[in-house]
Amino acid sequence: MLSFTPSPEQQMLIDTLRRFAQEELRERAREADEHQQAPPEVVQRGWELGLIPATIPEAYGGFGERYSILTGVLALEELAWGDLALALHILAPALAATPIVLAGTEEQKRTYLPPFCSETFYPATAAFVEPVFQFDPHAMQTTAVRDGDVYILNGVKAYVPLADRAEVMLVYAREGEGVQAFIVPRQTKGLKVERRERLMGLRALPMFRVTLEDVTVPVTQRLGGEKGIDFDRLLNYMRVATAAAAVGVARAAYEYAREYAKQRVQFGEPIAHRQAIAFMLAEMAIDIDGLRLMTWEAAWKLDRGEDATQEAYLARLTADDVAMEVTDRGVQILGGYGYIREYPVELWMRNGRGIATLEGVILV
Repeated sequence: MLSFTPSPEQQMLIDTLRRFAQEELRERAREADEHQQAPPEVVQRGWELGLIPATIPEAYGGFGERYSILTGVLALEELAWGDLALALHILAPALAATPIVLAGTEEQKRTYLPPFCSETFYPATAAFVEPVFQFDPHAMQTTAVRDGDVYILNGVKAYVPLADRAEVMLVYAREGEGVQAFIVPRQTKGLKVERRERLMGLRALPMFRVTLEDVTVPVTQRLGGEKGIDFDRLLNYMRVATAAAAVGVARAAYEYAREYAKQRVQFGEPIAHRQAIAFMLAEMAIDIDGLRLMTWEAAWKLDRGEDATQEAYLARLTADDVAMEVTDRGVQILGGYGYIREYPVELWMRNGRGIATLEGVILV
């Protein structure tokens, strides 16, 4: 039976990340958004928490025993509660590291995992999303064609975090009837990092358009080797992680709006006493708890090795609506103040709106 009580190790992780999110991410979120860059010292301190090395086995330099997406979503919720853009910056290397842990060959793990266990932040990323209307992960236009001992990659990717300085980029491309992933080191010929995406939210997370023009990599760079990857399973991990991020952002907006409504007095009483406000807060809490439970169930099934495609997909769809509706209600509850940049709810609403476009950009 699915337990709702975190293990002692998980609870310790939650408490640690909650303090970090409160003291570091919350405090620097507005500054990072205004300057459109993450403070390097905050990213480094987040890296030193060891979230990524904790998913990597000792044989490759980490200190993890077994990868757990359930533990990952507990961590991601807390970080996203602090600030989604900074959280995704700190966790961007997991976009490459986690698939290698889950699907890489022994040689790929020995070669590429140790740098993720270094003391300083190791920039890495994945190129997943494509700039097309209603992007479908199963119908990617980026192609991988085998030519003897190499693969030739062609296509355009969007929303690639840290692409301008990533040492390793995991590129997803269509090969035949399926989708595979390819490990592309920095400075590979034909790999071009284009302009930075100009976004409404997540402005502290640098994301770029990337072009692949006859990018040639050895067949040994195909993730999983000849076996390849189980793309749908990896996609489920990404969807569950995205849902966890939505829970964190929505929870931030809900908690702030709830406390504001208790303290804001109009016509002699707190506005939280007004039925319209009280009902709105109740609906926000229900939506958040519902999404969290859906996310936990999907993660729990994935950790057990079960098929969680339906659960992960439903959590992902629900995440889009919950992130947008809850953060929007947070702005509404603050009234005119909600539209002022001095208050964080407008930042959470802009970041929450981005959840719908972040397929393949969040992993832990």
